[in-house]
Amino acid sequence: MIKLEHVSKSYPDVTPLRDINAEIHDGEIITLIGSSGTGKSTLLRCLNLLEKPSSGRIFFNDEEITRRNYNVSKLRQKMGMVFQSFNLFGHLTVIENIMLAPVKIKHVSKQEAYDYGMKLLAQVGLASKFLNYPDALSGGQKQRIAIARALAMDPEVILFDEPTSALDPTMVGEVQSVIRELANTGKTMLIVTHEMNFARSISNRVFYMDEGVIYEDATPEKIFTNPEREKTRIFIHHLKVLDIAITPDDFDFPGTVSQIENFCAKNLVPYNLAKRLQLAFEELIRQILFPVVKGNIRFLAEYSESASKLDVTVAYDGAPFNPALSENALSWSILSGIVRDFAHSASDGANQNMQSGCENLKISLAALLYYARCS
Repeated sequence: MIKLEHVSKSYPDVTPLRDINAEIHDGEIITLIGSSGTGKSTLLRCLNLLEKPSSGRIFFNDEEITRRNYNVSKLRQKMGMVFQSFNLFGHLTVIENIMLAPVKIKHVSKQEAYDYGMKLLAQVGLASKFLNYPDALSGGQKQRIAIARALAMDPEVILFDEPTSALDPTMVGEVQSVIRELANTGKTMLIVTHEMNFARSISNRVFYMDEGVIYEDATPEKIFTNPEREKTRIFIHHLKVLDIAITPDDFDFPGTVSQIENFCAKNLVPYNLAKRLQLAFEELIRQILFPVVKGNIRFLAEYSESASKLDVTVAYDGAPFNPALSENALSWSILSGIVRDFAHSASDGANQNMQSGCENLKISLAALLYYARCS
């Protein structure tokens, strides 16, 4: 139904879309998730040609809509959009807002537009509000009216740009309920949302966007339980990451300790976990590894606020070396007392899957991977 080929969008000071490639099939419900500023809304606006892509091509029903002189009005009759800020006309009543596009663009009779509009208002539970003006409605009611207005054109595709982000939390459910009902009608839907539970329950496909691309494209089950890529995993599990590269010959220990302290303070890491993280760094890196490891070291800490735990992964160059066999028995004893479990393995130069669930970590020949989870 929709095909995107190397679509990009650039502005003078930012490039939200770098290289978007995807095929969207009839009847699919796709949620777009990711941090703010990763191009989710821009992608929807490019699909509806509210923004013209800087490069690349978009096809809708095998017709290129990005070609010169394409009839945009034709596209918008088939592809409706619901905005986070509602965009209702304040000087028109609810039913007039819904009737406007069918009468002006599709040239249906006012009676036909009225009858269908009232049917849609009943569908979203607001038939009694047909003569109200938007200012008399709550945010949730306005958004339901906006959905009815989009449906009035009987589009094949509906684009939802963060439909609940501007709502009071008490009103989110009523809008989500209407969208859930639409999901059963067979219409193709693309939904930008920050509501992860909603995304997981309503969609049959998820785009996680980052770095100006669709970073991972998979089923909700895959994305939310076992994502394949590192940044997806960090986003889904709300992880805060501290990544420190260490060169033994040029190492600022006090500066690194300060970096760890700042990370813990910024991310509200509980006091006991913060102290254990600092102690793990001191004993493992400075006391155990430095006397043995001559190459580079990577210290990666991931904090999960929801689980209140820290995962620490350390990768280093050189001959395989098991820290548990270190001659520094005191440091190993201290380290053993503050971590919950360990895993270590030696590499032959290929990428290694960390037992902490990380994406493949690129390391050098014969590097040893060491993992400790602080509890």
